[in-house]
Amino acid sequence: MAFFRRSKNTNKPLLGQILNLIPLHLIRSEVHKHQSDKGCSKYKTYDQLVALIFGQLNKCYTLSDISCGLSISGVFLLDIGLSQSPAKSTMSDGNKKRTYKVFESLYYRLLSYHKELLKSRHKSHVIDEIKNHTIKLIDSTTISLCLALFDWAKFRTAKGGLKIHTVWDDQLGLPDMINITEAKVHDRYGLENSIFDKNTIVVEDRAYFDFDLMKARIKALNIFVTRIKTNTKYEVIEELELPDNIDQDILKDEIIILSSEKAEETGMKSEKLRLIKVYKEDENKVIEIITNQLDWTARTIADLYKKRWDIELFFKAMKQNLQIKTFIGTSENAVKSQIFVALICYLLLELIKRFYCDKTTAFSNFCEKIRICLMHYLTLTYTI
Repeated sequence: MAFFRRSKNTNKPLLGQILNLIPLHLIRSEVHKHQSDKGCSKYKTYDQLVALIFGQLNKCYTLSDISCGLSISGVFLLDIGLSQSPAKSTMSDGNKKRTYKVFESLYYRLLSYHKELLKSRHKSHVIDEIKNHTIKLIDSTTISLCLALFDWAKFRTAKGGLKIHTVWDDQLGLPDMINITEAKVHDRYGLENSIFDKNTIVVEDRAYFDFDLMKARIKALNIFVTRIKTNTKYEVIEELELPDNIDQDILKDEIIILSSEKAEETGMKSEKLRLIKVYKEDENKVIEIITNQLDWTARTIADLYKKRWDIELFFKAMKQNLQIKTFIGTSENAVKSQIFVALICYLLLELIKRFYCDKTTAFSNFCEKIRICLMHYLTLTYTI
């Protein structure tokens, strides 16, 4: 990763400095792996990546916006590694034909490349009892699409949409697994693999409450923390004592066994589980959290479930500050390419924010500063 001294002027525009955080050898490796430049003489994978990153960071809503923005200065183009400004038709063909998998793989390679740096500067709420455990948060977000334009993204009779199924790594503070599907795909089946290494804690909402999945997690020695469905049949076999005068939001802590026919079929009826009832004052309701962890305090389980808010904030930040709701292409490949480049942008922005922002800065304000200065020849440290 390149670091810059605190000075005003530099020989690279801010966009060029951001692009420098993507090592060229990673791009070349992925291009070779996916053969994404095969038969392409001018608009290479790198050119498409730069154009899409510019569109994300500059909030461009159309291909014309990107083409126009990049064509303002020949010097600027050279300084971000482009020989010419791509035409609208050229970008359209690239988005349609170049596989999105090259950008998907590049995101994971970047995540691995910057992993230790990202971890060292990530501030997450540490729960003392489980501070050495790996925590994964699982959720999805739905993006509405016009079915007439995006006919591959069927959702309902007259409505289209897609889902971004996400696994969030609590130590990294970033997604480390993403799968994009049609919106009609249920959350439970949105990920190819949601079983993790031994002792991994998996926190998810009740959309993932599934007996087969629970049994598989128990077998893999995963610890799940999720919401129980309201119609779930169970028997209380023990009520645990709650500490006096603390944790007043925790109403009940029980050991239960599931008692339905489905639980018996899947083998879950023989498993002891924990059910914790927590009062949420902000919503004036009681939530029921179920887990296979019988030893930790109820406070730890409740705080683990509260961590789900981190992935919700991520979805909100993506939708508000990057282009994942308005698309510059209508094919499935173009849409997925745009989303994975948006994820690359989010990773790079987080990297910069964690290293250069001395004060706590709202992500939206930070993104706005980047957007305004994108074509300025100012160092990152001076800009932020």
